[in-house]
Amino acid sequence: MNKKSIEIFVGLFVVLGALSLLFLALKAANLASFTNGGDTYTLQARFDNIGGLKARAPVRSAGVHVGRVTSVTLDPQTYLGVVTMEVNKGVTFPKDSSAKILTSGLLGDQYIGIEPGGDEKNLAAGDVITQTQSAVVLENLIGQFLFNKAADGGEQKPQ
Repeated sequence: MNKKSIEIFVGLFVVLGALSLLFLALKAANLASFTNGGDTYTLQARFDNIGGLKARAPVRSAGVHVGRVTSVTLDPQTYLGVVTMEVNKGVTFPKDSSAKILTSGLLGDQYIGIEPGGDEKNLAAGDVITQTQSAVVLENLIGQFLFNKAADGGEQKPQ
C-alpha cells in the first residue's frame, strides 16, 4: 500500500470512531430517538413531589419502555407537579391505571411506571391519570430516620 491509501484508511477510521462516540453520547443522554417517528399519544399525571424526574425520562410498564416524559411543570393553582408524557400508540392503558415515579436502582435515574387497572375503557389522548404516587426522596427518608432515632433518645429496650 502506498502512503496516500494508508492516510485515507486512517482518516476514515477516525471519522467512524468520532461518529460512534457521538452516537454513544446521544444515547447515554437520552437525546437520540431513533425509533418512534411520532406514533404516540399524550397523557398527563399530577404528583405532589416529582423528585428528580426530568423531561425525556422513560415511561415504563412492567419494565418495558412504552413512552417518554415530554415536560414537567408546576400547576400554579394546585401547586402540583404536572408531568406530560407521550405513550406509544400501540400501547393502551385502562382508565383506572396508576402512575408512579420510580427509581432505577438505589441512586439511579427516575422514570414513570404505569400500572394498568381493570377498567373496560381505555385512556385516550389528552387524558389525565388520576391515581398517582409521588417520588420517594432519599434525603427525606434519611432525615425522617434520624429524627425518629433522636426522638427515641437512644433508649434501649429491656431484654
